[in-house]
Amino acid sequence: MKKLYTGKTKDVYQLENGNVLLKFKDDCTGKDGVFDPGENSVGLTIEGIGRANLETSVYYFEMLKKAGIKTHYVSANVEEATMEVLPAECFGKAQGGGGLEVICRLVATGSFIRRYGEYIKNGTRLEGGYVECTFKNDEKGDPLVTGEGLAALGVMTPAQFESLKAQTLMITKIVADDLKSIGLDLWDIKFEFGYNNGEVVLIDEIASGNMRVYRGSEIVAPTELTKLILNR
Repeated sequence: MKKLYTGKTKDVYQLENGNVLLKFKDDCTGKDGVFDPGENSVGLTIEGIGRANLETSVYYFEMLKKAGIKTHYVSANVEEATMEVLPAECFGKAQGGGGLEVICRLVATGSFIRRYGEYIKNGTRLEGGYVECTFKNDEKGDPLVTGEGLAALGVMTPAQFESLKAQTLMITKIVADDLKSIGLDLWDIKFEFGYNNGEVVLIDEIASGNMRVYRGSEIVAPTELTKLILNR
């Protein structure tokens, strides 16, 4: 297999059938050795997090498939921590694993509070969900970009952005409702979208390491979250 690039949490390979293989790693985002899905750089390694992220992704991709929501997911090999996906063109400059990241916030916390803490308290509910986009660029600290900005930069059309936003809110609700059914509270989650066969579709993963989930007043660690999701 030809390696296309090495990402923060996954390596990406080209398959002979034209599809792409994602190899999940045990690296995750954080700072000073503390897990934080809102950080833009790898901060620590957690043994088993790659497989946990894959298992969670498969669980939710299958759920979305049953709900009629298209994604790039094809199949997975949990033992080898790999997932086969359809090829999709990233929005934005994708060299070195860049592109566009989409965050849906149900509760104000993390970088949202670091930016807007003088206006809102940590833990405040954001009714209906708040969607924001950032360019994946470590040197620039993953800068925020609006839908109008994406159109002005030629990254996507207004119609594509509206599709992306609508899908983000829909997928977030599905994940949040599922977590609520086992007593967990989703605070925020991040996604990536791409362009496949003329459509905007969810790509990459729906990983336990890409969401902030609470049980009561305590945040749930990614590997523990996977166990709670799968072993109900």
